[in-house]
Amino acid sequence: MTSSAAGLRVAVVNWRDPWHPAAGGAERYAWELARRLGAGGGRVRYVTCRAPGQRRREHVEGVEFVRLGGRFTVYPLVLLWMLTRRRAFDAVIDCQNGIPFFTPWVLPRALPVFCVIHHVHDQQFGLYFPAWLAWIGRVLEGPVARWTYRRHACVVVSLSTLQALRERLRWSVPAYVVPNGHSVPVAGPPVIRRDAPELVCVSRLVPHKRVERVVDLADRLRLRWPGLRVHIVGDGPEAPALRELITSLGLADVVTLHGFVPEETKLALLAGADLHLSASRGEGWGLSVVEAAALGVPTVAYDVDGLREAVREGTTGWLVRDGEDLAGVVERALKELGDPARRHEVVSACGHWAAQFDWARTASRAEALIAAAVRLGSASTADDRAYVVNGYGVDQPQVVEGPVRDLLLRDQAVREVRPATPLERLLGRPDEQPR
Repeated sequence: MTSSAAGLRVAVVNWRDPWHPAAGGAERYAWELARRLGAGGGRVRYVTCRAPGQRRREHVEGVEFVRLGGRFTVYPLVLLWMLTRRRAFDAVIDCQNGIPFFTPWVLPRALPVFCVIHHVHDQQFGLYFPAWLAWIGRVLEGPVARWTYRRHACVVVSLSTLQALRERLRWSVPAYVVPNGHSVPVAGPPVIRRDAPELVCVSRLVPHKRVERVVDLADRLRLRWPGLRVHIVGDGPEAPALRELITSLGLADVVTLHGFVPEETKLALLAGADLHLSASRGEGWGLSVVEAAALGVPTVAYDVDGLREAVREGTTGWLVRDGEDLAGVVERALKELGDPARRHEVVSACGHWAAQFDWARTASRAEALIAAAVRLGSASTADDRAYVVNGYGVDQPQVVEGPVRDLLLRDQAVREVRPATPLERLLGRPDEQPR
């Protein structure tokens, strides 16, 4: 079944836009949905905050940008803006970056709202705010948001986020899986590497990313591998502290803080590395992991939410388990990659895995959910499990969730073949022999 959002009026509400100085993967996700919905004939408005120097209104690739307020004032201003236009939309994508926008408070009850959640922030509020403000953040993310979206639905980017949503926030609303894509061309055969390894970490420099562990790793490994180079790509408030740590450890000739760089430079640094590193304490998914995989570069990351899905343990990378340390796992990975046959195997697996994700597929899954929800008059469902279905009107078996499944069952003679496996749900397609 083809579901199109052509002609539908959709609001995408996100904390920042992709050109905001502090933009990250969440902004890329929201923008890819917005631009592709617009290209498919939808009327899309991207409502967000305004960084200094940004225009309040502009059109980009068919999407109308509306910028209101700053870091915190954007929330009440967006609600006021939505209230005055409460009947101007057919569906709303309400993106939660720790705290959602609570758009159901000001919208008609029957208007479908999808709350997009990349990862649960409850354990991160204390890293950025004083105790009283962190407590408010946890209350808003948990019980207040749980009540606000009870008649609507969530979109999560990974099964890890879905599990955290259920167990840590105790949200019981229907949730559908629509993972990130990427736009990096998949690499060809492995190339011959240097004797001294090159490692790269692509990350925002914020506390929960724990990039200081990558610097410590460089300090531990430099004697083992003279000529070792470690590239840290990204910017953020932790940059001065990292720069000071690098200087204090005498690592200026080993570790390079590149800061924010153009996309082409970032991809070139990734492509030239033996390993990509992530020291994050938890992610919704791990966009840089899959971008590295597309270039044939495996990742070493901690065995935490999101990253344990983006990294296929022993296949496209290695996970640091409890009781292990980052340096030890990196040494093991480099030893394995020293075998040309093993390197070829890993690079090939990275390319295959990365090829499963692209932004067109991500947007198509979101568009199908939106179009079905509008036709049914609700983003919710009585059964939010994913199924592999087949039958009259379905060209081939497909994985469907929520309103898409409900619409198929209502309009066509579809039979449920079986529940989708976790990997099938993530990939959005049947696989008789899931990899």
